Amino acid sequence: MSRKTFSEIHAEVSSRYPSGQTPGGVSVDDIVQLRLQNTYDTHLDIARGMAGVMRADMAAYDADPGKFTQSLGCWSGFHAQQMIKAVKRLRGTARGTYVYLSGWMVAGLRNRWGHLPDQSMHEKTAVADLIQEIYVSLRQADEVALNDLFKALKAATTEAERQQAIAAIDGFESHVVPIIADIDAGFGNEHATYLLAKELIKAGACCLQIENQVSDAKQCGHQDGKVTVPREDFIEKLRACRLAFEELGVDDGVIVARTDSLGAGLTQKVPVSQRPGDLASDYIKWLKVEPITEANPIREGELALYQNGAFVKPARLPNGLFPFREGTGRQRVIEDCIASLTQGGADLLWIETDTPNVDEIAGMVAEIRKAVPNAKLTYNNSPSFNWTLNLRKQVRAQWLAEGSIAEADYPDGNELMKPDFDDTDLGREADARLQRFQTDISARAGVFHNLITLPTFHLTAKSVDELSRGYFGEEKMLAYVRTVQRQEIRRGISAVRHQHEVGSDLGDSFKEMVAGERALKAGGHANTMNQFAAE
Repeated sequence: MSRKTFSEIHAEVSSRYPSGQTPGGVSVDDIVQLRLQNTYDTHLDIARGMAGVMRADMAAYDADPGKFTQSLGCWSGFHAQQMIKAVKRLRGTARGTYVYLSGWMVAGLRNRWGHLPDQSMHEKTAVADLIQEIYVSLRQADEVALNDLFKALKAATTEAERQQAIAAIDGFESHVVPIIADIDAGFGNEHATYLLAKELIKAGACCLQIENQVSDAKQCGHQDGKVTVPREDFIEKLRACRLAFEELGVDDGVIVARTDSLGAGLTQKVPVSQRPGDLASDYIKWLKVEPITEANPIREGELALYQNGAFVKPARLPNGLFPFREGTGRQRVIEDCIASLTQGGADLLWIETDTPNVDEIAGMVAEIRKAVPNAKLTYNNSPSFNWTLNLRKQVRAQWLAEGSIAEADYPDGNELMKPDFDDTDLGREADARLQRFQTDISARAGVFHNLITLPTFHLTAKSVDELSRGYFGEEKMLAYVRTVQRQEIRRGISAVRHQHEVGSDLGDSFKEMVAGERALKAGGHANTMNQFAAE
């Protein structure tokens, strides 16, 4: 999203206040600074701008599959802020980096009712609240960084230094990036989905991810007991999301249609088919059915279907749910995806799998692309996978098939997790495949966006455990300094100057704007942050 330059805003404000200040004594330079620090007027403006970013990234990926995008799931604004800062330090830009907002982490960490499983039991307003928080945090990172650039401008003593500082201000790249927001199964019917979608978009979401599970029976995609809805029901929710984007003027809003059919073997509803080959009949045809015979007659209250020239009755569980035939998940996924793209207007697909297998995903995408050539995926590089074990098993199986190893060379099963295999040919090959997994799946399987849903959940648990074991154990203060502060300083992590990170210098600048020499500032000689080198 383009914004006006320092010189353009300065000229505009100066035309109103040619004396260089307002009648109340506010400096034109200070007005220019605040206008530039306010990188977006509203979070709806963010949604509109970031939708354009995602569309441009999708077009770039279509031209070159090497240009895939990435995100990490963040459960607080601070996590998102630190992630974007790290990427900018690494690459010099945050382009191609998004934030993933996981419904799992909202349920587990960000609701009023305690730690809950991923079953849509948390209050749905918590999702919009977290989007709002993330963008407040990213926008504050903009304010802090731009304030530092304006301090350099004020300190400039030559015209060359002044122009260099202005160029840095004009070249500043915002920390604001697209958010892919998980709306679960819509938290209700299609109207409830539409109402919630509007709140997520108004909070700043340019992309909504919705799954084809039943709202009141929703399960985490990596757990059992998943129940899908008929395709026409899901399409109505996709349309509800599109209407929410259109109503709010987010013309380029992105919808990710997720299918859990690969692992979901149940449906709650048998849809009504109007004609052979429609969405309903294509859904019903995969149901597990029994022939109606003299030995197995239709009974009072049972349901009968007419299939292939005969009446059959679908199997039904004691809870009233209907099971699909085993082994039909792959084909149901392909049909789900095609329907979501061609009739639901989805922009991206999400196929939830039980293992990270490039060949499995690529095979399904190849089938989908026969109907929709430019189909693209968002893929969950999930912490629910045991990545080490899965990849080592894949390497072992391939090498056995090729005849390059014998059965006895490496064990089968969970024993492959042992650290004894870390520095073996198999362990190194598995790690090499892990390193290129996202590149491979993007090139071979149409994955536009790679994400990890729950990394900051696991990172927080691991990091706090590491610090606690040392601090409450033998190391005491050495544990904090060694594992946290020393690493922050040496890696250039700006949060080591924690007062500055949360806007202390920003506050000082504002005090100077309104009070001049009378400003009571926090950043003087006694500020302990002076012990740390600048970012």
